[in-house]
Amino acid sequence: MNKIWLRRLSLGLLALTLVACATSVVTGRRQFMIVSEDSAIAASQQAYAQQVNELSDAGKLSTDKALINRIERITGKLVAQAIKYRPETAQWQWSVAVINDPETVNAYCMAGGRMAIYTGLVQKLNATDDEIAQVMGHEIAHALAAHTAEKMSTHLVVNGLVLGTAVATEMDNRSVIGAAALANVALALPNSRQMEADADRIGIEIAAKAGFDPQAAVTLWQKMAKESGNNGFEFLSTHPAPERRQKELQKLVPQMMPYYQDQSPRPTFPLKTVHNV
Repeated sequence: MNKIWLRRLSLGLLALTLVACATSVVTGRRQFMIVSEDSAIAASQQAYAQQVNELSDAGKLSTDKALINRIERITGKLVAQAIKYRPETAQWQWSVAVINDPETVNAYCMAGGRMAIYTGLVQKLNATDDEIAQVMGHEIAHALAAHTAEKMSTHLVVNGLVLGTAVATEMDNRSVIGAAALANVALALPNSRQMEADADRIGIEIAAKAGFDPQAAVTLWQKMAKESGNNGFEFLSTHPAPERRQKELQKLVPQMMPYYQDQSPRPTFPLKTVHNV
């Protein structure tokens, strides 16, 4: 690599960074976004449909009506509160799939509100409703804060797929994303410390406002830490859980208790539960 090309590359990436920064309406922090949220939502829709089709064909979508109803009830309350953060997300295609995989401890929410939870998370952790709400509230918070688009943007640049100011100003996000592969890559990438802090703070508040005990955020991670030596903890590969995190969550609990103790009605959003596609 000659010095002139390297210099041009560096200047191009610097310019790209400057023009691609946006301020999150949820967290107030600056984010690097060369992939728009709309593009991330479109890619996620494609990725989710592909994944759910494959799971359906393999008979991996849960048929446990009691569990499905339980997850639907919990997530419906969470989504109702999430929409209060960003009213435009009422137009998202909120849905949840319960994946029958007792060995995998994982859950996610893609851009646009498409969620999934693995039965292993419920069974291996013996998770209470409050703890499930903390997991899903955290995942919903990632979607509200546009973390999928942020991770997709970073991945593109780190891998050298987007270079220079011309690309930054003329790129059609839909053509860059193309297939759903990039959305799946972003889902599998570890979250940054800042993203995790964003999601912890927003998620515990969403759950408390939905009527779920904020102390469960602490007990959830205690269970995760205790069981993390077992196989199947995919959640921990993308959501690192240091001891400091539990302490930070514990600090948030007193602030969240008034929301939890509020006696106002807890609305439920009529989201779609994915059975078959």
